Amino acid sequence: MSRITTILFDLDGTLINTNDLIISSFLHTLNHYYPGQYKEEDVHPFMGPPLEESFGGLDPDKMEEMCAHYRAYNHEHHDALVTEFEGVYETVKTLYDNGYKLAIVSTKVRDVVLKGLDLMNLRPFFDVIITLDEVENAKPHPEPIEKALVLLGSSPSEAIMIGDNHHDILAGKNAGVLSAGVAWSAKGREHLAHYEPDFMLENMKDLLAIVGAPTV
Repeated sequence: MSRITTILFDLDGTLINTNDLIISSFLHTLNHYYPGQYKEEDVHPFMGPPLEESFGGLDPDKMEEMCAHYRAYNHEHHDALVTEFEGVYETVKTLYDNGYKLAIVSTKVRDVVLKGLDLMNLRPFFDVIITLDEVENAKPHPEPIEKALVLLGSSPSEAIMIGDNHHDILAGKNAGVLSAGVAWSAKGREHLAHYEPDFMLENMKDLLAIVGAPTV
């Protein structure tokens, strides 16, 4: 195995804890359009894909309206509901300080990604940020990862994709990079394990040993 020099991170549910925000935003939107039909456990399948895909599957004619409804609520409540995951900041800073090439690869739109990075003081560590606004095809298509690798000057053989959703694991496989799931995924460790990531992280600090960085 080549030495890992390049680490690609999903954002929501991986680096920052947006689970409560996302679930709340979906319930707010779904119960507006389909009153009383959705509970929290019904929201999990919507988490991960772009909003357009999730809402388009319910009602293509109202997809844009539903996305706007979701994003308005999401923006309004973002800072109050987003929290940090243990070990993330220290791990990302250690990787950055030791010269690893880092990127965000997210299915969210760019302004929301930047908002989350700024809130958790992570933005200075990422020169490359690939969002839904920069690609034609979202994860699990390999395009977002391939685009990040080009901008970082890295090859697939030296990269790993970290994520909390099966879309992240499949995107990594499709792009020919290693993959790691995070056991704190809202969908559960077993869900991710089914897609056979190369590694499973119990804490983000586990990543340091995997890539050969100093531990913190």
